Amino acid sequence: MAKKIRRVVTGHGKHGKSVFASDGPAAREVSFAGLPGFSISAVWATDHGMTAVPGSDDPTGRMTTFVPGHGGSRFLVTVFPPASRPSAKAKPKKKPPAPPTREEMIAKLPGLAEAMEANSVGMHTTDTVDYDIIISGELVLELDDGAEVNLKPGDIVVQNGTRHAWHNRSSKPCVMYSVLVGAPRS
Repeated sequence: MAKKIRRVVTGHGKHGKSVFASDGPAAREVSFAGLPGFSISAVWATDHGMTAVPGSDDPTGRMTTFVPGHGGSRFLVTVFPPASRPSAKAKPKKKPPAPPTREEMIAKLPGLAEAMEANSVGMHTTDTVDYDIIISGELVLELDDGAEVNLKPGDIVVQNGTRHAWHNRSSKPCVMYSVLVGAPRS
């Protein structure tokens, strides 16, 4: 990620007064050598019993899945690298790193990796309502049957547990903020 995320977390001190519990980078950032420029930062997570008010403990280190269960939430920042289009004039410098294996994806992105379809790159479905905000760059949202919409900074998507994939077909990185809320599927 080009710019590290600064995360300021408030909480309560021993006498019940408001305090700054932490001020620094997000506690959990995932990247892959085989996906240069891609990253997901878990900014915060809630699940039953993980977070209580008042509280200051950081639950992101204890989170066992990037997809929240019913009533839980995740605040994620995802950086999608630009589409790579080798130039006809460009000489290959060295062999690029291999894409991540399924095992590596599951180890680093539990829950989300398992939701990914094996036969359709990036296509996935989760039992969540997601609020996605494009912060910079452009992103294409693909749904079933190839239906697509192009998204630009300031655009917001409310994702209602639908099968979808994200594609950055531009020449610049895209940063998207997402809040995922676990919801039962009817």
